[in-house]
Amino acid sequence: MSRWEPNARSRLERASLELFVERGYDSTTVAEIAERAGLTKRTFFRHFADKREVLFGGEDVLSGLFADAIRVASPEATLIECLQAALAATEVVMTPHRRTTAARRVLVVAGKSELQERGLLKHARIANSITAALRERGADELTARLGSEVGMLAFSVALGHWMEANDDEPFPPFAAAALSDLQARAAELVAPLPFPDDTPSPRPASG
Repeated sequence: MSRWEPNARSRLERASLELFVERGYDSTTVAEIAERAGLTKRTFFRHFADKREVLFGGEDVLSGLFADAIRVASPEATLIECLQAALAATEVVMTPHRRTTAARRVLVVAGKSELQERGLLKHARIANSITAALRERGADELTARLGSEVGMLAFSVALGHWMEANDDEPFPPFAAAALSDLQARAAELVAPLPFPDDTPSPRPASG
């Protein structure tokens, strides 16, 4: 495979994830990634600051997609409609052929606490970008923060379901369904919680 072949970034990402799964994250070197991809270490560092960025570099793209979709939504759009637009905008990167990549990434991150912590930081940055976009549309700080967390939760739930789906199923319908489900569950927050059959009902406090 030529070292000058295009699509270097995607080749490096694919090679990295293959090696992380085969050998483990800590046991994989940048040199091995470059060799598997048919490229050089210099090329690797043109695209990624370090091995961790192979796993999390795409989060910056998601952050931009979410925020831009919210900003260009109709002026009359509700907060939920803004979140719907944000989740739908991910279709350009959450393509069916990316499902294997997403599954490998989740597997690698789940196996190392350091990567989980990095993932939480990236999650917070994306949530902050959504919050900022909602604030620009006039939402108050607390409402914008709530909206961003709902949007991120919907994305996470949808990602889990999407990775279990058939290869040709697109991501946006899963995201829309997850957001709709969260709306329905939020509406139930004011209802009494049903006690399991084997759990005694709480007794009134004695006077």
